[in-house]
Amino acid sequence: MMTNLFSIFDPSTNLMNLPMNWISTILGLLFIPYSFWLIPNRHFIMWNFISKKLHNEFKTLLKNNYFNGSTFIFISLFFFIFFNNFLGLFPYIFTSTSHLTMSLSLSMPLWLSFMLYGWIKNTNHMFIHMIPQGTPYILMPFMVIIETISNIIRPGTLAVRLTANMIAGHLLMTLLSKTGTNMSFYMIIILIFIQIMLMILESAVAIIQSYVITILSTLYYSEVN
Repeated sequence: MMTNLFSIFDPSTNLMNLPMNWISTILGLLFIPYSFWLIPNRHFIMWNFISKKLHNEFKTLLKNNYFNGSTFIFISLFFFIFFNNFLGLFPYIFTSTSHLTMSLSLSMPLWLSFMLYGWIKNTNHMFIHMIPQGTPYILMPFMVIIETISNIIRPGTLAVRLTANMIAGHLLMTLLSKTGTNMSFYMIIILIFIQIMLMILESAVAIIQSYVITILSTLYYSEVN
């Protein structure tokens, strides 16, 4: 039963023995017409409005670490995760962010780049950050170990948070859809209503998780400066 349930997350589309499901990762770009970038329209205005809001918020979080273009990578990360989360709600579209392979591929390079930059350019600051101010001398060795472990598990927590949230909603909708065959007409109507509510909830989760992952990445970057 569990194997069949989790099989909805398995890549199943192949072409010449190559898994094609991962192409859905860039599927969001196909929904943006060429005229979108040239002719101002309501979609462009909405995109520009969201980008400016994100830019101002990331700029505030970065504070003194901000420089021209530094928020662009985080805005791009937000839209990339959002497109993958949202498109995964449509039937027969593979949700790449429900796999740790994809989530770790996003979080690990970011974390490694932040750590390398921090330890190479701001070594003293990184050592100071290992011990919070006011820590008793007897607790300093333990605080170094705790801070080191918390830094090491950061990419894993980012990846697991995104993957677990995307899997949970999909599994719940799959479980509900499998029970509809043994229900009466009125119960099916109620089940459809619950499915619609779940779709709305999952749409909100797709946005919230994109925002949370991006905000945490921004905070991790601000800590190394």
